[in-house]
Amino acid sequence: MRTAYDVVKAHYDANDRRDMDGMLADIAPDCRWTEMAGFPCAGTYVGRDEIFRNVFLALGEMFDGYSFKLERLLDAGEDVVAIGVYNGTNKRTGKDFTARVVHVWGVAGDKIRRFEQFTDTWRVVESMH
Repeated sequence: MRTAYDVVKAHYDANDRRDMDGMLADIAPDCRWTEMAGFPCAGTYVGRDEIFRNVFLALGEMFDGYSFKLERLLDAGEDVVAIGVYNGTNKRTGKDFTARVVHVWGVAGDKIRRFEQFTDTWRVVESMH
């Protein structure tokens, strides 16, 4: 069985390849995915379909070149913490943004069970105005 670190690392490796199926592959049907209050797609979504529609698809509709660059991945047993940077350009305004971000993952039974994002939401929202 893979470790929690391995499962989350596989998600980020798929992100680097722009492989959406790979990014969603290890998300449990009951995974609770929380985007921070103040973020454009803020809320808690449950399961692959809700996460894809309300996070990945929504961000792709709002931003060109939306990306996450992983800087560090920290192993904390069943929890994994990622530190990195978001970048993108708002499609409507043409404004760019860069925002520091932390992701906290919970993994059990070889599946992602929860995700929580912490970021500078102002940087992202500012690009939308």
